[in-house]
Amino acid sequence: MIALLEGKIIGKNNNELTLMTSGGVGYRVLVSQAAFGLAAIGSMIILTTYLSVKEDALDLFGFASSAEKALFRNFLSVSGVGPKTALHLLSLGSVEEITVAIGRGDVDYLTKVSGIGKKTAERIVVDLKSKVAKGMKDNGMAMPAASDAVTDVIDGLVTLGYSVLDARDAVKKLDANGKTSEQLLREALRSVK
Repeated sequence: MIALLEGKIIGKNNNELTLMTSGGVGYRVLVSQAAFGLAAIGSMIILTTYLSVKEDALDLFGFASSAEKALFRNFLSVSGVGPKTALHLLSLGSVEEITVAIGRGDVDYLTKVSGIGKKTAERIVVDLKSKVAKGMKDNGMAMPAASDAVTDVIDGLVTLGYSVLDARDAVKKLDANGKTSEQLLREALRSVK
C-alpha cells in the first residue's frame, strides 16, 4: 500500500495533483481541499495517502494531515460512503469542524455535500459519533454538548434569510453559556450585520 508520497507538483487541476517522485515516477493523486490549497506547481510536497483498490481502478487519495486521513477512513467505514464521497465530505471544513458537527449530530451540516442525503448523514452520525468523541478526547479536545439554544439560533437565522454557513459562523463567535435562545439570537444578529 502506498502510505506517503513526496514529490514535485507538475500538474494541478480540480482537486487533483500530478506528482513526480525523485525516482521519476509520476502519480495522479485526488486530494482534499486543504492539500490542494497547499500545492503550488513546481514545489515539493509530502502527502499522506490512501490507495483505493477496485476491480477496474487504483485511485490514490492524498491528505494534508494524518488527522484528515483518519477522518477519511472513518467515513469509509460507513455503509454507502465511498472514497470520492468521503473526500467531498472533507470539503465541509476543517477536521475539527466536521468532527464537532458529527459529535453534535448535525445532519444538516453533512447533507451540504452532493450525494449525501438525510439517511446517509444520519448513518454517518450514528456510526461515527462515538469514534469522533473518542478521537477528540484522545487529542485533548472537549466534545461540545449539543445546545438546543444554539440550534434554535441557527434555525432562526436561516428563517430570516441567512445562509446556513453564515448562521454557523455567527454562532461560532458566541458564548452560549447560560444564555437563552433569544439572547443568543440578538447577539448573532448584531454580529452578522
